[in-house]
Amino acid sequence: MTRIGSSSLDVLPLSFGGNVFGWTADRDESFAILDAFTAGGGDFIDTADVYSAWAPGNSGGESELIIGEWLASRRPENVVVATKVSQHPAFSGLSGTNVRAAAEASLQRLGVETIDLYYAHFDDASVPLDETVAAFGALVSDGLVRYTAVSNYSADRIREWIRIADELGVPRPVAVQPHYNLVHRNDVEDHIVPVAEEFELGLVPYSALASGFLTGKYRSTDAAGDGSPRAAGAAKYATAQGLEIIDALEGVGLSHGISIAATALAWLRAQPTVVAPIASASRVAQVADLLDSARVDLTDAELAQIDSVSAWTPTGA
Repeated sequence: MTRIGSSSLDVLPLSFGGNVFGWTADRDESFAILDAFTAGGGDFIDTADVYSAWAPGNSGGESELIIGEWLASRRPENVVVATKVSQHPAFSGLSGTNVRAAAEASLQRLGVETIDLYYAHFDDASVPLDETVAAFGALVSDGLVRYTAVSNYSADRIREWIRIADELGVPRPVAVQPHYNLVHRNDVEDHIVPVAEEFELGLVPYSALASGFLTGKYRSTDAAGDGSPRAAGAAKYATAQGLEIIDALEGVGLSHGISIAATALAWLRAQPTVVAPIASASRVAQVADLLDSARVDLTDAELAQIDSVSAWTPTGA
């Protein structure tokens, strides 16, 4: 188990990404996935109020609704649910009134009295930051949220949020969610990790498998030709150096009896301040593979081997 920053939340070092619920996984498959995840020791679920508004026929909130129905049906103990605000079509931005309204809507969809971890999904420069910070603080003091966090914020804006929180006397955020993986690491390691270390923030990286590239499935730029956005997003990493990373992951994984994907996640959770990488699956059969990553500790030599071929930031990432 690992603790999320300065909070009292202890979780398995893997967060299940709920963006697939109501999109590539329907209600029944989502229930089965969550059952398998928790049966395997998983206890940290990540979602957002906007998931999955982009899918045909959806309007946002579908993932939260499915998670809420599953929570009501299964009544699991000690499961931590994180969600986010700012991108839902009906609750856009981070004004004080919107933050409150969006949180209340998320609570209703999730069917819970308190959100364990509530993120500002994307920075909103149109709203004074002190207004947003005060709104998040009020959610905590009023019992709607246990802990606050930020996602996709720059290091400077995280520092500013913390400064304002201290001035207002409201709780600081306990976590930050950046885009971080083996093929997208320099910016996070240069700027976000130092802030996280200074203020005891837990990193919960998203896109931990680089749109599927770090599963080893896409080993050619030709994969982009299959027409799917996911394949196109993954195939752009299939450079000579990207493929060297896959080869290194494969070799290290074989020594532990785990997959390329599980090895990539195990590398990520071994990085400074990382609490739990976020990864998702659209089928039950994929869940055990993800859970492997939370139970295998790579050696210093193995981490160094992977580091030696991955210290880069690809163009356009």
